[in-house]
Amino acid sequence: MAAMLMRILTLTLLLTLVGCGDDRPDKIAQFQQLAGQRIDTLGQMLNDGQIRNAMLLKQYTSILERQNPDMAPLFGELAKDATTKGPMYTSLVNRYQALGSASNYVDLDQQLAEAENVYYAADPSLYNDMISDPLNVVADMSNGALARVNSISREAAALANGADDFGTGSQLVGNPGYGNWQTGSNGMSFWAWYGMYSMFSNVMRGPIGYDRWSSRRNYSYYNDVGRARYTSPKQATAQNKTFERTKKQFSSQGKKFDSPYAKSRTGSTSLSRQSTSTPKASTTGTRSKSSSKFRSNYSKNSNFRNSNSRTTRGVRRGK
Repeated sequence: MAAMLMRILTLTLLLTLVGCGDDRPDKIAQFQQLAGQRIDTLGQMLNDGQIRNAMLLKQYTSILERQNPDMAPLFGELAKDATTKGPMYTSLVNRYQALGSASNYVDLDQQLAEAENVYYAADPSLYNDMISDPLNVVADMSNGALARVNSISREAAALANGADDFGTGSQLVGNPGYGNWQTGSNGMSFWAWYGMYSMFSNVMRGPIGYDRWSSRRNYSYYNDVGRARYTSPKQATAQNKTFERTKKQFSSQGKKFDSPYAKSRTGSTSLSRQSTSTPKASTTGTRSKSSSKFRSNYSKNSNFRNSNSRTTRGVRRGK
């Protein structure tokens, strides 16, 4: 009798486990498919001039290229953010393609969270807000002749946040699309620009050290609003390593060191609903705590199942 009861209990447990199968792989595949569709649509909108801040960025850089030909290579590089050739868009494509292999992630929770982030980051309204950073950099380089968007002035934001003014281009510091944190011979980290962006060194007030920037940085869309959506797990890991290394150095000197993202800066204006509902930047790079949060986002997003189904060969080729 006891043996029969044991067999019944075992069979019941097996049936329960089958009924509660892991649905994360299916959801990852769904988000991956729809993220690809959104990226394609976003690319088409960029090509057709339907992203407002991207169009302004093209206009702004064109004006300043003529006025300041010495800086034309830098303006040309910044103008790429208004196209599918810029670091923000190409990063989305690369992250989308990486979703095809589970080996790129710590576990299914991280892969699922990344699939969700790529899907939302490709939303045209959210992307339009993201482009406000390079757009405002160009506006600042016009000495007030061109208007900023989605943000108060750099000076007003610095005053409100008790921030240092690191110079024109500082909104892009910390964004892995434009540079990265490197460690100097003294063990401290400093910001190093990629390629043509190094021309910012000509208009900035000296090298930017991670320790000072962390406590005295000004507002930027990426660092204070969009980081959770526009940072890959690998990039987030690099950011966290820089923080932990610096924190350890400060601790050895008996000093406290806070993350640059521990406190959000103020300065945004007229952001889209999609931006105001994004996760806090401090959650970037962490695993999903449970699939219940994902289900909530999945079920409530009316656009998830009805996303535009247009695709382009560029994204599909990466599958």
